[in-house]
Amino acid sequence: MAKIVIIDDEAAVLKMMSQLCERLGHETYAFQTGTEGMSFIRRNTPEILIVDLKIGDMDGLDIIQQCHIQYPNMAIIMVTGYGSVKIAVDAMKYGAFDYLSKPFELDDLQRIISRAVTKGSAEESGKEDPFTRSTVAPLGERSRVVGSSTPIKEIMAVVKKVADNDSPVLLDGEFGSGKQMVARALHNQSRRNSAPFKVLHCSALPEELLEMELFGGAAHAGETIFMRAQGGTVVLEEVNVLPKRLQSQLDAFLEDINNRRVQGSLPANLDFRFVATTTKPLEKEVAEGKFREDLFYRISIIPLMMPPLRSRKEDIDALAHHFLKNYAKSYQTKVKSVDKYAIQLLTNYT
Repeated sequence: MAKIVIIDDEAAVLKMMSQLCERLGHETYAFQTGTEGMSFIRRNTPEILIVDLKIGDMDGLDIIQQCHIQYPNMAIIMVTGYGSVKIAVDAMKYGAFDYLSKPFELDDLQRIISRAVTKGSAEESGKEDPFTRSTVAPLGERSRVVGSSTPIKEIMAVVKKVADNDSPVLLDGEFGSGKQMVARALHNQSRRNSAPFKVLHCSALPEELLEMELFGGAAHAGETIFMRAQGGTVVLEEVNVLPKRLQSQLDAFLEDINNRRVQGSLPANLDFRFVATTTKPLEKEVAEGKFREDLFYRISIIPLMMPPLRSRKEDIDALAHHFLKNYAKSYQTKVKSVDKYAIQLLTNYT
């Protein structure tokens, strides 16, 4: 477990974040002023700092910059209000690990803390850490595709056949249809399974931060998600929301990567498998002028359509028990079975 310092002048928000961190088993210290928080940090350096940008006595950006310089291994999570995109970009440049916009869900904070803990473990073992919304996928139970229905069997048969193919894969399907799990399966069954698996949520970042993650910036030269994948897999989730300007850049970038691969001049730090997911049919988006046609054809060499759960209801029982088991493990509670009546309600739901 990690030592976490939280600095926020809103008492209710501070209490909420503190309780979550304590419930997760972390050693947690909460402060309502920047002065108190920084004084404690100098005496007891934490692994993780959660800091609001608007603190009465200090500038949150100053705190982020000071801590990043003095404690480079500290994972700094910035909390900001809506409409602070420019400040969020500045905070990332100053060294913030990730950020949250108020109001936020506790599940989002929990996921970021989990990645920050992973970051610390990776640094201790000499591995490169993940940045912002990219994640390293765990192998095993959590990345297993659950289900024995005919549609799932057909999808997994294709996954097995194309796992070691370097061609881009486009996973098309509704929210919750299991696109990321299939992407993980592609990675796990390929020769790249010992290399990083990186996921970038296109809808979760403002355009400036998204561009920084994809193509780098002055403060993160060479630190793009593609370079951090080194020999692994990069998944762009909800590529359909990518702004047109970034679509153009991505198309040019992927074309260059393909040309270098064909010529045998691809550097090791740009060797990755590209996977994209979409929640909207890209053919329709192209027809409506919302998505570049050249990029669509470039990323859909291997298209896979994910069937919605309503078309494979026989998988609901297995999925319910799978999620219950993961939930129980995360919260260290005893696993209980799912009531048959509850399964029936889920199965009959339309």
